[in-house]
Amino acid sequence: MPAFARRPHQTVDIWPGWVDALSTLLIILIFVLLVFVLGQFFLGQALSGREQALSALNKRMAEMTDMLSMERQARVELENNLARMSDQLRVANQDLGELTQLRIDFRDLQGRFAEKSTEADQAKTALSTATQKSTADRDLIAKQVDQLALMQNQVKALEALKADLEKQVAALKAKANTADAAIAKERALTLDAQAQAALMSQQLQELQQELARLAAALDASDKLTAEQKAQVSDLGRRMNRALAGKVQELQRYRSEFFGRLRDILGTRPGVSIVGDRFVFQSEVLFGSGSADLGVEGQRQMVQLAQTLAEISRQIPKDVNWILRIDGHTDTVPIATAAFASNWELSTARAVSVVKFLIAQGIPAERLAATGFGEFQPLEPGQTPAARAKNRRIELKLDQR
Repeated sequence: MPAFARRPHQTVDIWPGWVDALSTLLIILIFVLLVFVLGQFFLGQALSGREQALSALNKRMAEMTDMLSMERQARVELENNLARMSDQLRVANQDLGELTQLRIDFRDLQGRFAEKSTEADQAKTALSTATQKSTADRDLIAKQVDQLALMQNQVKALEALKADLEKQVAALKAKANTADAAIAKERALTLDAQAQAALMSQQLQELQQELARLAAALDASDKLTAEQKAQVSDLGRRMNRALAGKVQELQRYRSEFFGRLRDILGTRPGVSIVGDRFVFQSEVLFGSGSADLGVEGQRQMVQLAQTLAEISRQIPKDVNWILRIDGHTDTVPIATAAFASNWELSTARAVSVVKFLIAQGIPAERLAATGFGEFQPLEPGQTPAARAKNRRIELKLDQR
């Protein structure tokens, strides 16, 4: 007991450790709060930037929506314009067909005109050469005239000098008795002056002769130019008369050909004349949707071939004629194994007529087949009568 009473009482002080732990925890808490605040700040900045970007994107979307609306309006306008242009193109194609026929008519005339143009160019070349020569002669004459004027001035000066010398000679003769030596000297001077005057007169005469020769050459050149111009003009008139004669000659045989066809076929149903074309309705020659000539169609084509053969023997060889066969359909579309569209059907029918005429003895080089589909109607509208009238085969005697 006494031993234990002498020992001091020892206690453990935990307060400093507790304070250290609380301080550390507080520091950690402050650090976490700081990190949280900074995170909130940066997150707010990021969200603010995204909101601005979203606003700009919405604005861009609105602009693109407006542009899309404008693009749609423009597309509608373009479609309307395309429809109008398609109508205009259809009309232009019709006009182009007529122009193509005219071009074929004048192609042969252009070839002949080219030959005549070559002759005219040769005449123009000769005319240009003569004109250049005439211009050179005019320049030479102008120079000679200037020289002549200069010589005339010199002659006048010499004549004045001669007159002065003659006066001096007279004065010297008056003084002959007193100055023989001076008179002899003056006479020598006078003789020299007279020789010079004679020389100048001779040169003046030569210049006048040269001037007359150049004037005659100029007159001849002008006359040649006028004759060449007259030849070129006469050549053009003769060429125009020849071309007009060929056209009139083909027109005469065309009238005779259609006159005979009118006498043979003109009173039959399904056959008519439209302008300068002979028109067969398709039902007369072909079955529905077919390109094979029927029995009635072959019979009529035989009569046509006989008439054409008789007329062709009368047409001169230098008239380059051709019989054009045009196939036409109505607007009802066709899509079969044989014909994908009305283009193929109209072309096949025209080719069938051409082949049959060749088999009847008509030269192949005098025939042409074209297909127009439903795009060259005679009668507008969609009635059965209009469609029947538009289904046809047209024949036209033309110049190639």
